[in-house]
Formats: sequence, structure tokens, C-alpha cells
Amino acid sequence: MRPVRHLPLARGFERGVLPLPDGIRAHGVQRAEAGLVPPDLDDDRDGHERLLQVGDIARAVGKTVRAIHHYEEVGLLRPHARSKGRYRLYDRAAVTRVRWIGKLHDLGLSLAQIQEIVAFWESAPSAPEAMARVRSIYLQKLEETRAQIARLSSLERELEASIDYLDTCDTCAPDEIVAACTDCNVHDRTQAEPELVAGIHGGNGHSRGGADR
Repeated sequence: MRPVRHLPLARGFERGVLPLPDGIRAHGVQRAEAGLVPPDLDDDRDGHERLLQVGDIARAVGKTVRAIHHYEEVGLLRPHARSKGRYRLYDRAAVTRVRWIGKLHDLGLSLAQIQEIVAFWESAPSAPEAMARVRSIYLQKLEETRAQIARLSSLERELEASIDYLDTCDTCAPDEIVAACTDCNVHDRTQAEPELVAGIHGGNGHSRGGADR
């Protein structure tokens, strides 16, 4: 475990010799807020849930503090409480919510669309109806994701074929001019060039072999 660095005046608090200031432990606000222990997502020694400041969430999910504040501004995130110093405090569910927002972003949903999902969820007449709506959205995104995977897999194969094709180009004479690539005699003429290769010189009006089409 990484050693904990304490401020000189904090040692008495940490060992329990001195009482913690009012508000530090009230409503679940833990010693991390006072700077006595490093903030993390674990419960404290007494089993209380550690409430997190916005910076803790940002570090946990790899987002900026501004992004977290923006999620709150548009109603996608709500603080669990406020400290004596009026700092917003969040429970660990906020980390899950921010990661959920990030995953929906990755799936191509805008913040406005995510707001619509949350609004419907919170106002749905029944739990089954809310679940059915979310399921339909996820099903659509699953189909889109699979289609995108298929496109990317095709591009992957094209890139591999192109790289294999280009690996033989270092056998050409060092003084070979680029224009000669349209009449290459190194590769098998019966083998079609990958489009990622053919497209490089395909705009000059000549196919491989130099014949006009």
C-alpha cells in the first residue's frame, strides 16, 4: 500500500487523539475531504461510504472536472450532499453514471439523446415500460455496432493485404521513379492491387500496366 503523507497538524486527528472538526464526518463526509487521507473509492475504516468530490470522480473515470460539472448542469448527474464548505459531494453511483454517459457517447449518442433516456426513465409509468425503452435503444445500438465492426474488419483485411503488397516494393531499384508504379513488373499482373494501393496512382488516368481505361 502506498504510504500516506500527513500534514503535521493532522497526526492527532488520524490517530484519534484529537476530535475531527465538525462536519468532517457528518453525513458521510470523510477524512479525504479534510486532506487527511488520499481520496479513493473505498469505504473508510468504520465502514462508512466515502463521498467524493468532483475531482475524485474526474480522476476515477478519466474525464475533466469541467465535463463532470457540465453533466450536472444538464441534469445527468446530481450531488449526493454538500460539505460544510459547500463543495459538491457524490456517492459511488456517480462514478457509474459518468462511465455510463461515456459509453453512450462511444455508441454515438449525444448528450441531448442521453437526457431523453434519463427523462423517460424517471417519468416512465412502469418499470417494465422503462426497461423496454432502454432495451430497444440498446438493441439498435447493438445492430449498429455489429455493422461498424464488420466495416472495420473489412478495412483491417484491406490494410493487411495492402501492407503485404507494399512489402515487396523495396525490391525495386533505388532510382525507380514513382510513375513506374503504374507499370509495375514486380507483382503478378494477374493479382489485383488492393484498392488502398491502386487508389494512390489511380487518379492519373492510367491503370496498372499503363493502359488507358
